[in-house]
Amino acid sequence: MQIACVGGGPAGLYLSILMKRRDPSREVTVYERSPAGSTYGWGVTYWAGLLDRLQQGDPDTARAIRDRSVRWSDGVAHIHGGTTVHHGDEGFGIGRHALLDILTERAAGLGVRLEHRRAVTDRAELPGADLVVACDGVHSALRAPHADHFGTTVTGGRNRYLWLGTTRVFDAFTFAFVPTAHGWIWCYAYRYDSDRSTCVVECSPATWTGLGLDRAGPAECLALLEGLFAHVLDGHPLTSRPDGDRDGARWLTFRTVTNRRWHHGNLVLMGDAAHTTHYSIGAGTTLALEDALTLADALEDDGPLETALERYGRQRRSALVPAQSAARHSARWYEELPRYTALPPQEMFALLGQRHSPLLPYLPPRLYHRLDRAAGRLGPLRGLKRRLGPLLARTLHPR
Repeated sequence: MQIACVGGGPAGLYLSILMKRRDPSREVTVYERSPAGSTYGWGVTYWAGLLDRLQQGDPDTARAIRDRSVRWSDGVAHIHGGTTVHHGDEGFGIGRHALLDILTERAAGLGVRLEHRRAVTDRAELPGADLVVACDGVHSALRAPHADHFGTTVTGGRNRYLWLGTTRVFDAFTFAFVPTAHGWIWCYAYRYDSDRSTCVVECSPATWTGLGLDRAGPAECLALLEGLFAHVLDGHPLTSRPDGDRDGARWLTFRTVTNRRWHHGNLVLMGDAAHTTHYSIGAGTTLALEDALTLADALEDDGPLETALERYGRQRRSALVPAQSAARHSARWYEELPRYTALPPQEMFALLGQRHSPLLPYLPPRLYHRLDRAAGRLGPLRGLKRRLGPLLARTLHPR
């Protein structure tokens, strides 16, 4: 069996590892348009459950990722001049470059062929491949010609965001909310290495234009943000690239990608080409790796390829429903941030942790907080809350 993975991100590399490890006779090639060793982005987050699943897929990869990761166990929110701490689940961070190095080295060691500086835009360019895996990102060139078949939908978000890095090391997952004359601006920050952190800045379109961020040059933009978040950066600079570059800052709006079907003949979607979830839930890399695990399992059966690909798509679309719901409500929470900023800091932080709830947008925030606290003490009320949220979500937003 000849397998071509188009896109050298975590999804494609990890699938190549799984397929080659399970059957060394397979011919597996990963095509990546960028040069070897180059990547974008900063750190990625994940939780302990992913390590358990990776351990089942390939213990060597799981061990290497665990050893290169950093951990945190608290959340910290800065708002209204105060600081609130929440002791929550343990999380992990790892640099995207480190993650790709681990996966690339493991794939090469297993005999996977890696072709860098090779852009594949049509599966006709790979006539010998029995299976072509499109893991070429949000703007997938392989998906685009068949968008009608896949049922591709791309929905733009409202807020503007900017992905940055800093040498300020955050020991906890940190949120900072800053009021300005033009509205609120905020950041999420987390450590991904011993001396580096990711810092994602977000604001509404009105705040973005009101502060002049739509017109500011890259260096001016970073200087303005360093001033706004000086209380959490503690004198450390913001950079737009890991090499310290301050000229590449680019504001974006998040695009949510969904597909009704995930394969077309021998072409199958994976990772961001198949789905995206808002960055505020920190699940993108985890979901991509889980795609690879599910596809590898489906391909183990001796039945027709069509049956395996259909089963893979069905299983992953079903498994993604909770994450996609959480991402949709999380993005909405931030888009409606002024609804929550009048709350006392501890209550606001509590609702920040509840932002995935489909019930929250439809109840006054203070009432929801009181009900949530009561539900934590009373079992029957907790059960009612769990049932009412999804019911209300289905009623107001039919799938």
